[in-house]
Amino acid sequence: MGLIARSLYRCKKCLNLQPKSYISSRFSSQAINNSTEDSQSTEKDQDAKWGRRYISGLQPTGALHVGNYFAVVKPCVKLQEKKEDLMVFIADMHTLTTQQDGQLLSDNVLEAATILLAAGLDPEQTTLWVQSAVPRHAELCWLLTCLATQARLHHLPQYKERVAAGGADITAGSLLYPVLQAADILLYRARLVPAGADQLQHVQLSALLARTANHRLGASLFPAPVAVLPEDGSDRIRSLRDPTKKMSKSEPNEKSRILLTDSDEQIHLKIRKAVTDFTPQVTYSPDARPGVSNLVRLHCLAADMLPEEAVAECDHLTTADYKKVVASALCEELAPVRERAAQLRARPAFVREVLRDGAARARRIADDTWEEVASAAGLDVAKPNLVRELRTRI
Repeated sequence: MGLIARSLYRCKKCLNLQPKSYISSRFSSQAINNSTEDSQSTEKDQDAKWGRRYISGLQPTGALHVGNYFAVVKPCVKLQEKKEDLMVFIADMHTLTTQQDGQLLSDNVLEAATILLAAGLDPEQTTLWVQSAVPRHAELCWLLTCLATQARLHHLPQYKERVAAGGADITAGSLLYPVLQAADILLYRARLVPAGADQLQHVQLSALLARTANHRLGASLFPAPVAVLPEDGSDRIRSLRDPTKKMSKSEPNEKSRILLTDSDEQIHLKIRKAVTDFTPQVTYSPDARPGVSNLVRLHCLAADMLPEEAVAECDHLTTADYKKVVASALCEELAPVRERAAQLRARPAFVREVLRDGAARARRIADDTWEEVASAAGLDVAKPNLVRELRTRI
């Protein structure tokens, strides 16, 4: 029955994801087939020209929580298991839009790398590096900044939220943050960007800037990246204390999030204290019952289940008893990561060496891209070709 439910559920999701024009009765089946074939042909052309490189970034702004783990870390490991062309970077330059303590930022970068490795990221298969170790990010960011319009950047939702929250203290870096994101993607000519719904417009801006750069510079320099949105709700994990908000590192109440460093006892305590409602039954209805639905989502992500399966399995439990099931599933999922992370923290030199090796690989790709971009933009007249000189010496 579970297999049947899973199949039916995914078929419904596929139907809901179809563009309305594809299921409208005013279009013939022939038109639908032609449109699908055209889309597949374009996709194949893009694959042949640019490949299918994925790129993902993780901000080192504090202790990582299960939201970061399920939305960023675990999906990267799954892509690696599928032998996809994957690049993962730690986005330390992005953190500078707010004031940072230098030593703490350095520690957070090392911790983020530790967690990625502990979760199963293999540096032999996946390029892992720190953003600031590749200066080309900043160079390409400036070129793209000169192609972006203020009007477009001012209308991006995250910037508007920061302005509403911070007023006059908002820095120019907050406005240009999405342009740096575009540079992160385009520098490696990645076509596929795992992202949550809140980052969709930023990926769309990257595609717009890719097309603009290609047109303005008169060369086919970049593919237009597309966002790969999760289907499992991993980008919608809510605060345990206020389920109307996303789980966040910056939330003052520490019981609002489960850290990857939390012990089993701490996980059970935080889940037990999670805000739900006065209805004892376990149901999945994110709009009507956000607190309980958040627990169901966490259970599903930890146990690789669908919401319908989780609810059916626990329909005899009260929400109080169900919290124990959720906590146990999270403990089982996170314990191996926590154990491997503890071992890696005792070997910081190894983690740094992994990052150095990854940065060297990333720089080679970035230098090749920038060489073509600089040539098309006229930025290579008096600039020595340090890349070729270095490779000649080697």
